[in-house]
Amino acid sequence: MKVVVLAATGQAGRTVLSELIYRGHEVTAVARNTDKLPKSIRSVQDDLSSVERIADIISGADAVVSAYGPDKSDPRFFSDINYTDQLASVTEREIEAIRQSGVPRLIMVGGAGSLWFSKGVTVLNSGHWPEPLVPIATSHMKAFAALRSSNINWTYFSPPMLIEPGVRTGIFRLGTDDVIFDDKQKSKVSFEDYAVALVNELEKPAHERARFTIGY
Repeated sequence: MKVVVLAATGQAGRTVLSELIYRGHEVTAVARNTDKLPKSIRSVQDDLSSVERIADIISGADAVVSAYGPDKSDPRFFSDINYTDQLASVTEREIEAIRQSGVPRLIMVGGAGSLWFSKGVTVLNSGHWPEPLVPIATSHMKAFAALRSSNINWTYFSPPMLIEPGVRTGIFRLGTDDVIFDDKQKSKVSFEDYAVALVNELEKPAHERARFTIGY
């Protein structure tokens, strides 16, 4: 399968990229700084600011994975929704680029804030979401809304409330709109297992034009 990974040097992008390479897929990695990418794969330098440029890069792919997120090193990431809303703007450009290029599928590395924490209460509004991460969660909800209102074949993959580097076990549970808790009432997964589930979805689609989530 020919897969383009947008924003391939962030934690999620790197891990998904590694899983795709491990499984033998033909990968194109797109990043602002291609020096951070493996020399053995095709890489393209781009900042995702132009619909036409994105469409040209992804043309001919079987699927696109977007792992884009605003730069966390900027202090505005933790306080300014106007800054984190870059995510929504990039998502809108990606949607239009998918339309223009005719690529059959977009999978987006999503957020946890819009998951249901309990009946009628989102993770974002549950009182258990860190205040500094409210801006990015809010912007992720805008990106999710843009996908849902589009006519492309999209999938939005929400992580649990905690995702961090760990071990690739291949053992996890999947859900749709409700946050998944383990037997200790923790909502978590490793980036490695998140990548396994995402590539599984690419290879055997089960959540087209839908959101799904993961947890232990």
